[in-house]
Amino acid sequence: MNILQVLPELNVGGVETGTLDLAKYLVRSGHKAVVVSAGGGLVKELEAAGALHYCLPVEKKSVFTMLRVIPKLVEIIKKEKIDIVHARSRMPAWIAYFACRRTGTVFITTCHGYYSKHLFSFPMAWGKRVIALSNVIARHMIDDFGLAHERIRIISRSVDLEKFKFLNPRAKRKDVFNVGIIGRITPLKGHLYFIKAMAKLARNVANLKIWIVGDAPQSKEAYKEQLQVLVRRLGLWNNTVFLGYQKDVPEILSNLDVLVLATTTHEAFGRVIIEAQASGVPVVATKVGGVIDIIDDQKNGLLVPPADPAGMADAVEKIFKDPVFAESLAKNAYNKVQEKYNVDLMLKNTLEVYQDALANFKVLIIKFSSLGDIILSTAALRAIREKFPRANYKISFLVSEESKDVLMRCPYIDELLVVDFKNKDKGWRGIMNLSGILRAKGFDISIDLQNNRKSRLLAFFSGILQRYGYDNKKFSFLLNNKIKDEKPVLDPVTHQFRMLNLLGIELKDEQLELWPSEEDKKYIDDFLSTQWLSPQQKLVGINISASSRWQTKNWPLVRIEKFCEELGRRDIRVVITGTEEEAVIAGRIVNSVKSVKIINACGKTSINQLAYLIRRCNVFVSPDSSPLHIACAVKTPFVALFGPTDYRRHMPLSKNCSLIFKDLACAPCYRSKCAKIKCMEMITVEEVLEAVEKLLNK
Repeated sequence: MNILQVLPELNVGGVETGTLDLAKYLVRSGHKAVVVSAGGGLVKELEAAGALHYCLPVEKKSVFTMLRVIPKLVEIIKKEKIDIVHARSRMPAWIAYFACRRTGTVFITTCHGYYSKHLFSFPMAWGKRVIALSNVIARHMIDDFGLAHERIRIISRSVDLEKFKFLNPRAKRKDVFNVGIIGRITPLKGHLYFIKAMAKLARNVANLKIWIVGDAPQSKEAYKEQLQVLVRRLGLWNNTVFLGYQKDVPEILSNLDVLVLATTTHEAFGRVIIEAQASGVPVVATKVGGVIDIIDDQKNGLLVPPADPAGMADAVEKIFKDPVFAESLAKNAYNKVQEKYNVDLMLKNTLEVYQDALANFKVLIIKFSSLGDIILSTAALRAIREKFPRANYKISFLVSEESKDVLMRCPYIDELLVVDFKNKDKGWRGIMNLSGILRAKGFDISIDLQNNRKSRLLAFFSGILQRYGYDNKKFSFLLNNKIKDEKPVLDPVTHQFRMLNLLGIELKDEQLELWPSEEDKKYIDDFLSTQWLSPQQKLVGINISASSRWQTKNWPLVRIEKFCEELGRRDIRVVITGTEEEAVIAGRIVNSVKSVKIINACGKTSINQLAYLIRRCNVFVSPDSSPLHIACAVKTPFVALFGPTDYRRHMPLSKNCSLIFKDLACAPCYRSKCAKIKCMEMITVEEVLEAVEKLLNK
């Protein structure tokens, strides 16, 4: 693997140390390690280990700088043939994210802090995998940034046990009692409360020495001076040393009797805690953020409330007065560090995240509507599953509320996502909210079988890297893998597979599928038994209406009534199907055909119950509508009646069917309203009967 890590700079700190450790490990393991930063004191050590370093101003919080740097990072990704870009801070994450969008490279982040819910922080939740240092940070990213839990991995910071040697606190205790705080001098680190706690402690510990290790950034120099003034005012100047930045942290810890972490806000992890524990130094820490993952209070350390100098002083004094207790804390802590926080474990876990991100992909199929088109997509869905097996791919299907029942028991998808564009997902706000939900799930590939503007927007704003669809001028510029939707006219299944060829998916089996349950079968069996249908009697179904919107597709009612009468004369039972809205029309047909016992199923079945009912039919007759596709899916011979729509584009593929249409100059017109509707009027009862009889005999 070729891994690129990007972070603000390479000076000493928890993020920087982790980056260096990982780069060294990658090189030792035979991988390429590349780091991009603004430079720093660790660059030479990084390069000496065999890693590459590129210096870019990725630390600057400037939109103009970011726009200049993105193309440069793209060049590095291409030049070094990078497989994964790992962003370790917010500003570099913005740059890395857009560079990955351009190159199709896997993007991973590590959350090193408890980020405020701010636009600036959101790219940290956009990684295909998001590494959190603690359970608290993971929960924060899920709750406040909408990150899907399956994308997050918890990998704690680690400590190199070769560098930090365990010293028993009882063995090294001398006349002077050394208490230290290590970290950047900023208000968040709680130095003010630490100094006040030490003033209280000094009353009971005569030979107290206070170590303040770390320096203030330039912007916090005034705060550092404030601390020095406080030390003088509390009479601690002779007891206190401001050591500034110290590279040799193991040496510092070898001299401490207690380490205090006084952070007042959520601490992502607290690397210095495990470094102290690896060195045998008992720790007193504030109960914030990821600290609670490390310290089990009274067992391997002591926890105190943040901004509580008195509690902090009492905890340190307890360790001072009870050397046996101090030894117990140190040994328990060291055992936990060995088990959970050793550097080899962290590096191994990180490498596994990389391998998982490269090996496992999430595919989103987009097909909202209509019901018939969803059924027509089942052949494509089966082929997509074959191309993307479950071992490495998770397939989700985005479908409308009205059509979801078709796919409820589909064996080829792992997750069904339902949208409601008529209500909660309506309008631009609905699209953007839905995009956020999809983005949180972290899809790698979208296959757009809907091919309209709404589906294009959703795929793009969901941050999906590889977006497949037809180039049909419906916001097709948002796709990055597309094929022209050109002539010749293709049947619906072949048309879908022409686009799927972009993914290397060939049409091998055009059979549609549906998955009615045993409960659906029992419902229909019970329903037909109430209609006195004998098992030996032939049953022909007819769908009386395409839809309320497409009246031009419908065969005239007088033809349907005569057709039912003629079937009755041939001792063939008839079942009529339709929606609940068509129940009145169905009742009119039943009442007008007195000589035949028609089975009226209009509005009495769910989509899966209808599938089983049509399966029970010997032949099914329908205009261009979803029941026609259902008949094909359940392998019932069918007669298709086409008028205003083009059968070449909408007729399901079947070897056991009959097509009836009139080749008029005005057809296909795709008009939902027409005064004459000649195309459907000209279809006679006799030719439909002839087609039915041929299929029955066949």
